[in-house]
Amino acid sequence: MSELPGDLLFTKDHEWLRREGDGSVTIGITDHAATALGDLVYVELPEVGQDVDEGGDMAVVESVKAASDVYAPVAGSIAAVNDELADDPEKINADPFGDGWIVRMTVDGFDESALMTPDAYQQLLDELDD
Repeated sequence: MSELPGDLLFTKDHEWLRREGDGSVTIGITDHAATALGDLVYVELPEVGQDVDEGGDMAVVESVKAASDVYAPVAGSIAAVNDELADDPEKINADPFGDGWIVRMTVDGFDESALMTPDAYQQLLDELDD
């Protein structure tokens, strides 16, 4: 397991969220999720401008093992998608917290208390390993 970046927030569904300087948020899936799925072979990205509800489906990642929905940890509008994933979905496996980001969203604000800190997420992972 890689070290969890300290500037991220996490969901129990293994998505991560990073606040950007311009007020937008970048979202991806965690190393734990990418490892559990195995080698990713396809990513279905949402349309730029699409509105998504908190907890709603916003993308799909497919591996040789399974397909899995990626849920929006916050409500907002898709501002950008990582187009590089179309040709290189393995970026998520190689660098889930960096080059493997999935979408960037504009949000009006959200309740951070509904998300987990890196320490809380690590505790969840430790409990899953037990």
